[in-house]
Amino acid sequence: MSLMSWTLHGDGRSVAPDQTVGPRERLTWPRTIGIGAQHVLAMFGSTVVVPNITGFPPSTTLLFSAIGTALFLLITRNRLPSYLGSSFAFIAPINAAMASDSMGSALGGIVATGVLLAAVGAIVHFSGTRWIELTLPPVVTGSIVMLIGLNLAPAAWGMVQTSFVTASISGLAVIVITVLFKGILGRLSILLGTIVGAIVAAFRGEWDLTKVNEADWVGLPELTTPTFNASVLVMFVPVLLVLIAENIGHVKSVAAMTGENLDDLTGRALLADGVATAVAGVGGGSGTTTYAENIGVMAATRVYSTAAYWFAAGFALLLSMSPKFGELIDAIPDGVMGGLSTVLFGMIAVLGARIWAEGKVDFGNPVNLMPAGIGLIVGAANFTLVAGEVTFEGIALGTAAVLISYHLMAIVTRWRNASNTVASPAYLDGDEEHNKVS
Repeated sequence: MSLMSWTLHGDGRSVAPDQTVGPRERLTWPRTIGIGAQHVLAMFGSTVVVPNITGFPPSTTLLFSAIGTALFLLITRNRLPSYLGSSFAFIAPINAAMASDSMGSALGGIVATGVLLAAVGAIVHFSGTRWIELTLPPVVTGSIVMLIGLNLAPAAWGMVQTSFVTASISGLAVIVITVLFKGILGRLSILLGTIVGAIVAAFRGEWDLTKVNEADWVGLPELTTPTFNASVLVMFVPVLLVLIAENIGHVKSVAAMTGENLDDLTGRALLADGVATAVAGVGGGSGTTTYAENIGVMAATRVYSTAAYWFAAGFALLLSMSPKFGELIDAIPDGVMGGLSTVLFGMIAVLGARIWAEGKVDFGNPVNLMPAGIGLIVGAANFTLVAGEVTFEGIALGTAAVLISYHLMAIVTRWRNASNTVASPAYLDGDEEHNKVS
């Protein structure tokens, strides 16, 4: 089978209750196109939130989201379905970089993160993921994800303050839609919540559409060249760890749903997202990652065909070529974004707790409890350290605090033989369930 061909699943019109459409299968082309459109809707709300918060051009972000998705499919040889949307992990370092320097330096951080992720992917492809699991056990990855969400809290509050009423209604709309509707509508809660909030903002006179009216219907997105500043690049290092965890999680999720062994694609997935992120940074787009919303669409439809994602990328590319559409997204009032951000940033923080739960982390053990607690405080309070021309802020310092304190405590505990079952990395005691204490 050639790279760009797919086998028709059954009659191509339906999927039996006990079957799924595999990555290298497809339904009829009209149905495949329709599912591709669903994937665009699913990713759209969350993807455009990032440029709205960071000040990046939405059209440019959509352009590189489309390009990134195509690159991901090519590098994984159409075996791993995924749409690459904007990663929320980049928001904090991008905002910090733009506040202290420029958009160009923020893009430099994105490029550097992408290159490092691609390098990790190449190493994983040849050596496997065991070394990642040893270095980043669940207590560490969960803490890093949670501290990023907490670090973003002030940004959400800043937007909510512009219009508390609009923000509250926008956030409430997302909550209600999520639990009220089943299937695809429930998966579109961010998009639909944005629409509800925008309508409220329009009635309250908070939506300025002047630039929308002045913009052309068709045109190329705005491109920006990256610059590289050492003091900015360090802010982006923690994002690398989050992207590694997200991509590995994506591979495992798709494998579980399709029943296929996709472990051999883990390195390719990391490499692909790294390349997509670096390419986005080169032209002015935000860093990319795999999207849970699209996992939801696949679970709801039981269609995992990568053919659908090619059409999703095509639709996103077309949307990026309309300056008027980009200005419409960019004009969404801060009040609306504040409500959405409160929900989304909170979900990021709680995702860290989910990683702890799935990893069965035992916080009765101080080797788990103290590093996590220290990292969360450092990240939430946005501790700042200036070392010469380099500034380290909450996310970078919090990540370092978790990594250093966890591994230090684990090594010392092992050395002292403090307990029969030590909460230390598996490379120290050979215990697969090193987060438990007997």
